[in-house]
Amino acid sequence: MPVVTVQQGPRSTELKRELVRQITDAFVDALHVPAESVQVWIHEVPTDSWGSAGKLTADK
Repeated sequence: MPVVTVQQGPRSTELKRELVRQITDAFVDALHVPAESVQVWIHEVPTDSWGSAGKLTADK
């Protein structure tokens, strides 16, 4: 069973729904596994809890 973990900033439910669908489809196409076997875990990190280039994402 493939398990995919996505780490990202907050997104709408509709965008996450589409992301899960497309990731699942990619695994079904590439690995020839049933969609029911693909799990996608979305770990959302608030913009004040991560940064890049020395700045919090919330400050950009």
